[in-house]
Amino acid sequence: MTTPTDPARAAVPAVAAIPSGTGPTGGPGVRPPGCGDDERLRRWRLVLGGGEAEGTGRGLTGTDAAVDGALAALYGRGTPGAERAGRERSAGLGASAPSVARWLGDIRTYFPGSVVQVMQRDAIDRLGLSTLLLEPETLAAVEPDVHLVGTLLSLHKAMPETTRETARAVVRRVVDDLEERLAARTRATLTGALDRSARISRPRHRDIDWDRTIRANLKNYLPEHRTVVPERLVGHGRASRAVRKEVVLCVDQSGSMAASVVYAAVFGAVLASTRSLATRLVVFDTSVVELTDLIDDPVDVLFGTRLGGGTDINRALAHCQSRITRPADTVVVLISDLYEGGIRDEMLKRVAAMKASGVRFVALLALSDEGTPAYDREHAAALAALGVPAFACTPDLFPEVMAAALENRPLPIPVD
Repeated sequence: MTTPTDPARAAVPAVAAIPSGTGPTGGPGVRPPGCGDDERLRRWRLVLGGGEAEGTGRGLTGTDAAVDGALAALYGRGTPGAERAGRERSAGLGASAPSVARWLGDIRTYFPGSVVQVMQRDAIDRLGLSTLLLEPETLAAVEPDVHLVGTLLSLHKAMPETTRETARAVVRRVVDDLEERLAARTRATLTGALDRSARISRPRHRDIDWDRTIRANLKNYLPEHRTVVPERLVGHGRASRAVRKEVVLCVDQSGSMAASVVYAAVFGAVLASTRSLATRLVVFDTSVVELTDLIDDPVDVLFGTRLGGGTDINRALAHCQSRITRPADTVVVLISDLYEGGIRDEMLKRVAAMKASGVRFVALLALSDEGTPAYDREHAAALAALGVPAFACTPDLFPEVMAAALENRPLPIPVD
């Protein structure tokens, strides 16, 4: 068998989800249990994309032909071996919203949602379909995800009025899904951290922290009675309605930070709903915008951002610093890839000044499901020298990071 003639198609996760009956039975080149030679050739044919050099000699009919057509529309353009049966193999989705909408419907029929999201992103990147997302018909057919929201936010200033409500509905679906997945655990984690940070020495019985009480009184152990005499009780403070901690989310809205902006908007709303936390939300590029008044609704926050442009971290931190009234009770979370377009030395001096005043400073290179992004390593090293490690953070880890920051204990930095 020859080398695959369609490397882009072979690399896409959709290949691992090529339909076999009612669902996938194995990846390319892997022989699933009970998979005969004919099935194996069929799967290789869908991976390789046809053409004289692909070597399977396998024809496709019915659903397989439709799947092949959906893949070819995206991955068949400009690939080697595109001729078959003496004619050029067609590729591309066309330049109209109806044809794109039909294709989006096809791939949702043939592939699982996670694969559809990858193919949508590839279609936007490879075929330049961003402008067609301004059409209501196209938007209604997409599989919503965080990356699609980022694309819509970058386009929303150019959206015609007929598309805006559809775009908001798409963004709302993604935000609601994220809140459902993340909100309950985040609130529970932060409430626990706030309660632990307000320990009292004369607790009521139901508020006693027995683990800490026992550790604090081990010197009073009586061997003959096999017991510890609790001279000093340690307890959890009862949560009050008074604000005990302040959080400032300072979010880079340059184009590379789209997914981070989406997650920051969701977490901002969750933090704002947490009792005894006061939360501010600031977004920036070369200018600074305070979105705290919109923080209760992540969709309003997202449509208040302006993805793209440069970066002036120093200006953003100056704005945040001017709003801090209780440094010892404040956590500042900078979410940025640290590509500073402003005054680098002033930025670092500002971080050092905030830390010296008692502010807990956290630097996240990204807040997203992806791995470590591209970032300015020199600036990250300079922050680390100030005692501010910079690291990428997943949404699942963010509640633990915030809990540690609120309790002033070491951050749970992921190991590369």
